[in-house]
Amino acid sequence: MSKVTVVVLTKNEEKNIAAVVQNAKKVAAEVLIVDSGSTDKTVQLAEENGAKVVYRAWDNDFAAQRNFALQHVETEWVLYLDADERMNDELCCAVKKAMATKAMATKAQKQYSIMRKIHAFGFTYKHGIFKPDEVLRLFPVNKVHWENKVHERPVCDLPKEKLAGYIEHYTYDSWQQWWDKAGHYTTIWAEDNFAKGKRTFLAACFAHSAYGFLRAYILQLGFIDGWSGLYSSLQHFIYTMMKYLKLYELQKAKSK
Repeated sequence: MSKVTVVVLTKNEEKNIAAVVQNAKKVAAEVLIVDSGSTDKTVQLAEENGAKVVYRAWDNDFAAQRNFALQHVETEWVLYLDADERMNDELCCAVKKAMATKAMATKAQKQYSIMRKIHAFGFTYKHGIFKPDEVLRLFPVNKVHWENKVHERPVCDLPKEKLAGYIEHYTYDSWQQWWDKAGHYTTIWAEDNFAKGKRTFLAACFAHSAYGFLRAYILQLGFIDGWSGLYSSLQHFIYTMMKYLKLYELQKAKSK
């Protein structure tokens, strides 16, 4: 059987850390925590629950954190989880089966995707911007790297296979939590895209936001989720608007 390391990025995740480590241990030979300077009990609880903890200073780059983790993985395979995510039992069985039933030469030619369900604000979404999505998370450790500072994505040239089961993503507990994260993520996005040469104008800020709302609420059937679908679609409008207005502000500041 091939072995897998589960990687979790953390900063001040004491509420989630014990549960995610115990969940990861169902499939992992090792659980690796990449902490970026927690000031609560995250590190202590992670170690008490049997995880290995390494540190990398936070520099507004999620991809860099994930790539840093690869330097410390000692198994053939790596699986990424967020601190507020849990693998259901069906997925745990699928991961173990994938590691056990195929020859290494065959397995090394694949990456694995997983369906993810979003739980936010006390609601489990089925449609819209928070509808279940397919995420790539399980890779041969020497075949993957990550790019983009926020909303990072894996780069892996291997064929994809979808595993059975789900990641359950227990995301925002409150609107304040969402607002704080949205402010942080949109700033990172604007600064990163400005550095890459992306530019916009005021009319485009609104156009992108309006399209984002219509895509989430109409095309992705957010309206079927009732008021929660409407609220999440409006969230997406605001989030998109913040991204592009911050990019526009950077342009104006540069031109002065």
